[in-house]
Amino acid sequence: MVGMALCNNLENIRDNKNKTRPNLHIEEIYEYDLTSKREELDEYCRKADFVFHLAGVNRPENPEDFMKGNFGFSSDLLDCLKQYGNKATIMLSSSIQATLAGRFGNSEYGRSKKAGEDLFFDYARETGAKVAVYRFPNLMGHSRPKYNSAVSTFCWAIANDQPFTVHDRSTELELLYIDDLIEGMLDLLEAKERHCEFDGVKTIEQEDGRYCYVPGTYQVTLGEIVDLLQEFKQQPITLLMPKMPEGSFAKKLYSLYLTYLPKDKFKYPLRMNVDQRGSFTELLHTADCGQVSINISKPGVTKGQHWHNSKWELFIVVHGHGLIQERNINSGERVEFEVSGDRMEAVHMIPGWTHNIINLSDTEDLVTVMTCNEVFDPSRPDTYYEEV
Repeated sequence: MVGMALCNNLENIRDNKNKTRPNLHIEEIYEYDLTSKREELDEYCRKADFVFHLAGVNRPENPEDFMKGNFGFSSDLLDCLKQYGNKATIMLSSSIQATLAGRFGNSEYGRSKKAGEDLFFDYARETGAKVAVYRFPNLMGHSRPKYNSAVSTFCWAIANDQPFTVHDRSTELELLYIDDLIEGMLDLLEAKERHCEFDGVKTIEQEDGRYCYVPGTYQVTLGEIVDLLQEFKQQPITLLMPKMPEGSFAKKLYSLYLTYLPKDKFKYPLRMNVDQRGSFTELLHTADCGQVSINISKPGVTKGQHWHNSKWELFIVVHGHGLIQERNINSGERVEFEVSGDRMEAVHMIPGWTHNIINLSDTEDLVTVMTCNEVFDPSRPDTYYEEV
C-alpha cells in the first residue's frame, strides 16, 4: 500500500505532473520487492541518493519470521549500502508496537521492529548517514481486506454487501491516512521532517528526538468508522452526502471507501420526475448546504411561477436559450435575464420574488442546474404558486 502510493507520487514529481514540490528533482526511482533479484539491490544501493525502507513482515506463518523479515532484510540492506560507501539518507518504516512502554512492546512483532530500529541507529552512528525512523500508528489506505487493516476490511465488506463483525464498537484506533503519510515522506525528501517524543517511559532515543512522525492522525472508534461507512453506502439512495469538512476523517474515509466499490456500483440511477413539460431530477443532498438538481424544460415551456419566504435558489443554464423572470410580490418590481448555455451565468432566485424560467427555443431542450439552500421538505415546502 505505502510503496505503491509513494512510487505513484514520486513519478508524478519526476514527470512534472505534480508541481507543488519545485525543490524536488527526481531522475530515477528504483523499486525493490519480493519479486526482485539480489543483483538489483546491489545496483540500487550503489546508485541511490535516498532510500525508503518500507518492507516488513506482520503476519508470518511462523513467529520467528518476524525477526527474519523485520530485522534480517534491514541488515542486508544496510550492509549493501556500506559495501558501496553510500551514505544516502535512509528512512525506516517502524511501528508504535516497537515502543517498549507500549501495549504491544513484548510481542514478537514489536521486538522485531525494535531490533530493526536499533540496527538503524547503530548504522547512523557508525557511518554518519542520516537515518529517519518513523513509528507509524495504524495506516489507512487501499490495502488487502481481511488481512491487517480493520478499516480496509470494513470498507470492502460494506461496499460489496459482505458480512463483517465488530467485536467492540468502543475500540479506538489511531489512524494515519495514506495521502498524509506520502506528504510526510515528501517532506522528508526536502529535509522538512518532524521529530517527536513519545509518551510514557522515554528511552535515550526518544529524548534526543531522533524519531520522526507525520502529523494529522485521527482517534476514531470502530463504531464511528462503521456508522460513517453505512452512511456512505446509503448515499446513492438518500442522495445525502454526510458532512465532510476539509481535513476531516470523514472526507478521507469516503475517498477510501470509494476505492472498494465493485465496478457495477460505479454508477447508480437517479429518480427523474418526468411530465409533458420536461423533467426535474435531484442530484445531491447535503446536511447543511441544501441540494443540487437538474431541470429540463421542453421547447416553449414555462416552469416555476412560485415564490419562497426564506428559501433561495440559484439557476445556471448549461444548455439551450431561456428567459428568467422575477417579480417582487410586495412592490411589483420586476427583472428579466436572458440566459444561454453558450454564456453560463448564475442567477439568484430571491426570497419574496416570484420567479419562472421560460424555454425560448422552438427545437431545443433548456437544461438548468439548480441549487437550493435546503433539501425539499414536503411537510414545509415554503413554495407558493403565483405567476410572475
